[in-house]
Amino acid sequence: MIARRTGMGDRTTAAGHVDVSEKRRRPSQERAVQTVERLLDVAGELLAEVGIERISTNMICARARMTPPALYRYFKDKYAILEALGRRLLDRQNEVLFEWLAQNERHGVAGMSAALEDLFSRNAEVTGAQAGAVWILRALRAVPQLAHVRLESQRMVTDRFVEICVREYPQIDRERLWRRLRIATDFSFALEEMLHEETLIPAEVMIAEAAEILRHALADLIAGEDD
Repeated sequence: MIARRTGMGDRTTAAGHVDVSEKRRRPSQERAVQTVERLLDVAGELLAEVGIERISTNMICARARMTPPALYRYFKDKYAILEALGRRLLDRQNEVLFEWLAQNERHGVAGMSAALEDLFSRNAEVTGAQAGAVWILRALRAVPQLAHVRLESQRMVTDRFVEICVREYPQIDRERLWRRLRIATDFSFALEEMLHEETLIPAEVMIAEAAEILRHALADLIAGEDD
């Protein structure tokens, strides 16, 4: 079927029907990107106020002063919005990680281990800047439909650290190293939640203790391989 464009810029079929699929593919346009970001910002605010169970697309529309059809152009339901929130937060955290790696990878495993406090502090700053961040983290862990988002990100980070360690310690058991580092990434994820919830431990102390735990976990593994 031949398609043509209308004067308004919509793509239509020869029968005159608007190609809705193309309209859904337009988030790259500046206005659409702004709309999506606005919806995500509002959803993050509401998530912090009402939690995972109570948040709804109707609430988001009301707060954003948008109609449900406008929202559904970009997201099919609240879980799609939560997934987008999760991906946005994890992408921002990973940007921090890759910047940190660019600065510290040349110092080797020992140098990176010594700089873990800096990584955790930067990560906490980025996370704290996003509305509803702790609830987004909870959703990524608690909502079955979102588990794949967290797992994909954590496995990617694990793979990156494994490659770095193997270059310096080629004799190390790669499978065991992956397991140890995979647990470490989940530990770091839990640290993010604690930093926003636990009031009995100062944040800087929590970060220092977490970094020390991970240093020992990695040093123990490497020492065992050297024996």
